[in-house]
Order: sequence, then C-alpha cells, then structure tokens
Amino acid sequence: MRFLFVFLFSLLPLAVHAACEGRDLRPDISAEMQEELQQALKDFPFPEGNHWTATKGDTVLHLIGTVHTNDPRMDAVIERLAPTLSQADAFYFEVTKSEMDAFEKQLAQDLSPVLITSGPTLIDMVSEEDWAALSKGLADRGIPGWMGAKMRPWFLSMTLGIPPCMIQDPEANHGMDARLTDLAAEHNIPQLSLERIEDLMAMFDEFPMEQQVQSLVRMADAFESSEDQLTTMLNAYLEEKHGEIIQFARLQGLESSGLSEEIFDEEWGGFEQQLLVERNNNWMQHILGIQDQMAVIAVGAGHLGGEHGLLNQLEQAGYTLERAAF
Repeated sequence: MRFLFVFLFSLLPLAVHAACEGRDLRPDISAEMQEELQQALKDFPFPEGNHWTATKGDTVLHLIGTVHTNDPRMDAVIERLAPTLSQADAFYFEVTKSEMDAFEKQLAQDLSPVLITSGPTLIDMVSEEDWAALSKGLADRGIPGWMGAKMRPWFLSMTLGIPPCMIQDPEANHGMDARLTDLAAEHNIPQLSLERIEDLMAMFDEFPMEQQVQSLVRMADAFESSEDQLTTMLNAYLEEKHGEIIQFARLQGLESSGLSEEIFDEEWGGFEQQLLVERNNNWMQHILGIQDQMAVIAVGAGHLGGEHGLLNQLEQAGYTLERAAF
C-alpha cells in the first residue's frame, strides 16, 4: 500500500479531503451474517491477538500483527510495546523502509511495474458499462480516467480499495509497521525484509492479462472500500480480532459483489492463495532460519491466524506460542 500512496501522490494534483469519519459496520449486520461469521471463525486457528511470542530453545520471536493504515490510537500501543521490543536483536518486516525507498526511486524513473506500457488499455478490454463503473470509482478518488485505463488490473483493484478520504492524507500510510520502523531506527536495531519487492510484483503479474481483467471486473464492487469499511477494519484490528477482519471482509464482499457464492469463492480463494498462503510459506523459510536471538516479526495482521498463518506454522514447527500484551 505504501508504494501505491507514493505513486498517487506523485501524479495527482494536491487536494484537500475531509478526514475519514466512517462508522463500524459490525453492529448492523444481520443475525444470519453474524452466525456465518462465527461459524467461519469456529475452526480458524489463532483468530485473535496482535502480539504473540514464539519460543524454541534460545530463540524468541515477537510476532506483531500490523496494518499499513494510520490511526492515532496506535501511538498508545507503541508506548506499551517499546520497552520490550527495543531489546530485540533484529526487526523483520515484509519489506523494510530502506528497500521501499529504493523501489520508489526506481518507480519514479520507470512506471512499467504498475502501468500498461504497450498494447490495449483497460478501456479496450472491458465493456462500456464496466468501464463507466470503474471510472466513477477513479473520479471519486480524483484520478483521471486516462490514468486509470493504463493501470495494470491488480494495481487498479488496489487503488479502488483505498477510500477517497485517504488519497491525499500525507499520514495515511503511517500505520503500525511504520511506527515499528521508527522504533527500530531509534534504537539502532537492524531491519531486514522477508521478501523482495520484485518478487511481489512478479506474483501480481503471474496471471495472464485477460484473467486479471476478468477478476477486476468481477470483484470491483466487492473490493470497493468505503470509510465505513475502513473504520470497521481499524476497530477490529485494535480489538486484536484479525480473524474477524478477514472473515467479515469475505462475507461483505460476497454480499456486495452480486456474484454467485461459487464464483466469488473461486475469486476470493485465488487472492487468498496468492497474497496470504504463498507469501506466508515463503516468509517461513526466512523465519525458521532465525536462531538464538530475540527478533520482532512485524507483518500484516491477516498473516498471523488461519491454517496457513504464521502462528499455526510456527506451532507445527515446534515453537511454544504465548499471547502477549498489545
């Protein structure tokens, strides 16, 4: 998300947007959806907790679930975590700030990783009706249609996933991961990446363009974020209910997409496999190599729980897990 903000800030005219003031959607869901949500969480390993310790011998890992979006309430969380995490030997992030900064400089010179640089644009690849709907979402975010037409489908999906109120907020991406980066820098603790940005970009583009466009059109409505959805996500995160965040998003997406459950589950499963399962498995190769030290593993909260989550995989690898204060 951070490089997405940088890209948008660099190309869009400055504008003033009101602060995001959404409401939490969870109290308003139907009894039927509430039942479905609880059923989905019933067999979901480690559905709660944004701070866990994993211990094996002399190795102690502090797993911190993060979000990339800013919320002032996170300041108090950092104050509570700082005395413990400042003693770490190393911090591991999805991608470190220094590597992200280097990528942003490259992106300023070459936009090909996120744009369609040759051949048909999205206007040519979708119906007039579908493009009209996508264009409205772009316009709401102050993005010209001609620019959106040149975005790679996965990048356009991410762009439409950001509420308009966040687009011009310079602090929008100063989330928990950014605060932890600041903490590590303050105490001169080494920072390392669990993945390379180049590999992440390659993962997004591993599917043919036609398939990406099909998924974009199918899921555009489901992934269209709003201020209410943002508030819901942040509240659930600060309540340490990361399993609920994912399952609620899935149920909300199914309801708003208009797709059949079969088609939606196919699309959702593809995103989950790509963005969660495969990345978790790749990260575990690095995490299991950490030996005889205290390390902080700071990754998106959605990567902690679930069958393929980091917590379940660490337990299966012989680590003793304990929920810690957040």
